Amino acid sequence: MKIKEYLKDKMYLFLLFFGIYSITLLLLLAFKTDKSLTIVLSLLQMIFLLTILSVDYGRKKKFYTNLLENIKNLDKAYFVLETLEKPNFYEGKLMVEALYEINKSMCEMVKTLEMQQSDFKEYIEMWIHEVKIPISSLILMAHNHKEKFDKKSMLQLHRLEEYVEQVLYYARCENAENDYLIKEVNLENVVSKVALKNKDELLENKIDFQVKETKYQIYTDAKWLEFILNQIVNNSIKYRNENRASYIKIEAREEKDKIILSILDNGIGIKESDIKRVFEKTFTGHNGRIKTSSTGMGLFIAKNLCEKLGHKISLESKENEYTKVFITFYKNEFYTVTK
Repeated sequence: MKIKEYLKDKMYLFLLFFGIYSITLLLLLAFKTDKSLTIVLSLLQMIFLLTILSVDYGRKKKFYTNLLENIKNLDKAYFVLETLEKPNFYEGKLMVEALYEINKSMCEMVKTLEMQQSDFKEYIEMWIHEVKIPISSLILMAHNHKEKFDKKSMLQLHRLEEYVEQVLYYARCENAENDYLIKEVNLENVVSKVALKNKDELLENKIDFQVKETKYQIYTDAKWLEFILNQIVNNSIKYRNENRASYIKIEAREEKDKIILSILDNGIGIKESDIKRVFEKTFTGHNGRIKTSSTGMGLFIAKNLCEKLGHKISLESKENEYTKVFITFYKNEFYTVTK
């Protein structure tokens, strides 16, 4: 609270004071009051005004300075009411009451929106589970009656299944901690499921799928990890280099306090300028203009889920040569004790 701005705001009070002071002075002179008494009375009036302003400024400055500093320092400024002392002046009390009512109204609105969002999320999850049933049935029918379904139809069915699953995990990833279960998992089993899930597309595109040294026990949620690996493998298939024999190599290695899983492909790679942004939501970059089916959501969801699970995901790539994704699983004493 700046004194200059405070005094400017009190300008009306100064004008009123000097008006009264002038009238008082004229009356004292009219009644031929002693000169010394006139000076004393004038000084007393000035001291009275300055005292009132000083006391008023002092208590307001403390309150408003505290208010502004707390707003600045809080991550969530709407909690500022919890940090304020009760003001000892009327305007401050009115402001606190107004802030309380505003905050109450905002909380009620946020609660309403959260309930609406929760209801919509539940509906989306329910709808996805329902729609996955006919999709799975169609895929099974296609496998059992290959003479009636060509390869292009199978590819579209797998893509439909992939996109529906992506929507489900995106809907859940904001509150993923309510859905996952951390336990000891065999990494090789998860990789095998991913290979089986993508078998048709790997064979269709003649991609050599190589797995090496994945017999490690890690702490994660198998379902979430399978989804994450699927997103990475799908990208490797989608962005393969059609001018050479393609491969995907998956291997793991153990270090002092972690296990690092790597997924390498010799696809079209990623432009150097795009690498830092590949985990951003809806970012498709240069490759997104080549493959118009790109959504920019797969790696975003994968990174989000890795962070929730306590894993780390990173990527390195060279355009027209390779892309290599790393997932790091840390050895956590907490999991070891509670397994």
